[in-house]
Amino acid sequence: MKTIKYPDLTGIKDLLKRPLFENEIIKEKVLSIINEIKLNGDKALIEFTQKFDGIELDKLHVSEEEINEADKVIDSNLKNAIEVARKNIYKFHKSQVNTISKIEIEEGITCWRKDVPIQKVGLYIPGGSSPLFSTLLMLAIPAQIAGCDEIIICTPPQKNGNVAPSILFVAKLLGIKKIFKVGGTQAIAAMAFGTETIPKVDKIFGPGNQWVTAAKQIVNSFGVAIDMPAGPSEVLVIADDSANAKFVAADLLSQAEHGADSQVILISTSEKLITKVEDEVDILTNQLSRKMIIEQSLKNCVIILVNNLDEAITISNIYAPEHLILAVENHEILAEKVVNAGSVFLGNYSPESAGDYATGTNHTLPTNGFASTYSGVSLDSFMKKITFQKLTKSGLAKIAFAIEAMAEAEGLDAHKLAVTIRGKE
Repeated sequence: MKTIKYPDLTGIKDLLKRPLFENEIIKEKVLSIINEIKLNGDKALIEFTQKFDGIELDKLHVSEEEINEADKVIDSNLKNAIEVARKNIYKFHKSQVNTISKIEIEEGITCWRKDVPIQKVGLYIPGGSSPLFSTLLMLAIPAQIAGCDEIIICTPPQKNGNVAPSILFVAKLLGIKKIFKVGGTQAIAAMAFGTETIPKVDKIFGPGNQWVTAAKQIVNSFGVAIDMPAGPSEVLVIADDSANAKFVAADLLSQAEHGADSQVILISTSEKLITKVEDEVDILTNQLSRKMIIEQSLKNCVIILVNNLDEAITISNIYAPEHLILAVENHEILAEKVVNAGSVFLGNYSPESAGDYATGTNHTLPTNGFASTYSGVSLDSFMKKITFQKLTKSGLAKIAFAIEAMAEAEGLDAHKLAVTIRGKE
């Protein structure tokens, strides 16, 4: 962990650079994989699955029998936990449903906007060393509330050639049957362009490593919509003397364990607290199963001592974190100053992992600074908004002169004619 005391804010972007792993080389390899899948479809998917996952598959689609078998190996405690999360996620996203509101701009001119679901969506669910069945809840539930016609899932197989039982249990709970044993770049390519087995979708959702993120950005350039650039995880904690050092350390570690390319940052007004947090990080790391990953990730960790909380929030807004924890006494006041963050957690008893699983908010969030321009996944992510307008003859007459004058000024005579001709009938 690197500690910086009272930095010059003008150079803060350089101090907080995200870890990069040969980006250009990754993009070249990703594009090569995408082109191969466009050319050879299922055959290429099976070959890449053997090459990257070490699994020889005879079919890509998960059978109904496999889904039913997974149900049997999930213990009741986990099933109950998943049900708690499902209800809360449903409740939060259901509250985002909009009603159609027609506005009479003036007499004879009525305008409105209607939410229409995206028809076909593909959900990428990471399933490597840590199968993220919670991500399936976060993506499939709002897709279903939105009314998407077709929902498909791509997730990498485990070493036994099967999809993680927890992912299959959630899929069954939600009634989703189109599940495919494909991960990484090849999964994104398959959903983007379609193969003999995997349908082409209109929009792709889901987080992943740098390979998945690069694949999503590349297929987006081919006209396939994506949720956002959601790559390696990150958290920024702002803490003062009121913070609990053990809590802060645990929050940092909860993100560090995602992967070696994760980044965790602590900004504090208290040097005493920083020392305590560093000690707790060392103690707690030794107790965790993903110690090796955490130790790699902590090399990207930055701890910053600042003069006051205004400096802290300024740095946070520059960094634009995926997750922001405000472990400060007056957290609600400080929260008003947040302008760039994916999701914000207030006070000592709001751990980031609560949002990851069970508060109901969505955990699919923008990373790598994209929180300055992107929002996290919500019900709106699965909708497109179509505007409507209806004019009566008298309504058109009221604004005809404005349309005609503006069209003439832009040299668009046919635009003017479309109005003028109606006024003569």
